[in-house]
Amino acid sequence: MTISGKEYLIARRKKMERRKKIVTIISVVSFFGSTGFAAVSALKQAIYNPKPVTVSAESGLQQQVRGFEFVLQREPENQVALEGLAMARINLKDSQGAIPPLEKLVKLHPEKQDYKVVLEQARKQVGKGS
Repeated sequence: MTISGKEYLIARRKKMERRKKIVTIISVVSFFGSTGFAAVSALKQAIYNPKPVTVSAESGLQQQVRGFEFVLQREPENQVALEGLAMARINLKDSQGAIPPLEKLVKLHPEKQDYKVVLEQARKQVGKGS
């Protein structure tokens, strides 16, 4: 029983496809298995060795101040950054530091009474502290 060239190629192709499927299945199982083991070990470590997160409100506000200052270096008239900087400094009890951004907001948006009111309050706080 001899096999013709065409039959041989068909048989060989089927054999190669079968091998590809087996290798693919083994690869997929290995990938998900290793990913699963890594995830499980990471979860175990997170559960049994939690790292305490201690960020004070003051340090968070300091980070916000630095962020707003960074934005204002690129965009000196950014309303959101000016507001955020002023409010963060007020929350840090730094009324003196809140006055320049508030003055700039009043200058840029004279129609907004909120800015004027907060600016006057900050100036009163600075006057009391002196």
